[in-house]
Formats: sequence, structure tokens, C-alpha cells
Amino acid sequence: MEKLESHIGRIQTKLLTLLKKHAVLQKEFAQQQETIVLLKQEKEETAKKIRALEEQQYILKSAAGELNAVEKKAFEQTINKYIREIDKCIALLNE
Repeated sequence: MEKLESHIGRIQTKLLTLLKKHAVLQKEFAQQQETIVLLKQEKEETAKKIRALEEQQYILKSAAGELNAVEKKAFEQTINKYIREIDKCIALLNE
């Protein structure tokens, strides 16, 4: 009977240890999830900044007349995309 009680005691101790480890791992997991969300937001903001800087670069090169053929075509496509978006907005406002 004493062996059984000591065996149950060891199992309880191990179970408590595992529960504590589980709680710690859950906290770490939650922290990692928060970090992932923050890093994704940072990545999106950085991508937006890069796009804005690239557009500024195209505008500056265009103003200086230093665009090569590929850059000029990409710049024209961007401008045309903006014009289409503006036209859609105007059409929606006129409805």
C-alpha cells in the first residue's frame, strides 16, 4: 500500500511539473504570436515606405529626364493606374 501511495505521489509531482511547463509554454506561445503580429505590421509599413520611395525616385528621375526606357514604361504604367483609380472615384461620386 505504501508503494502505491509513493507511486501516486511521484505521478502527482510529475503531473504538477508538466502543468507548470505547459503554462510557461502557453505564455511563450502567446508572446511569440504577439511578436509575429508586430513583425507583420512592421513588414507592411516597410513595404509601403519602399513603394513610396520608389515612386519618389521615379518622379525625381522623370523631372530630371534621366529615366531609361524600362523605368519610363513602369512610371507611365503607375501614372495610368492612378488615373484609372481617379476616374473610378469620379464615376462613383457622379452616381
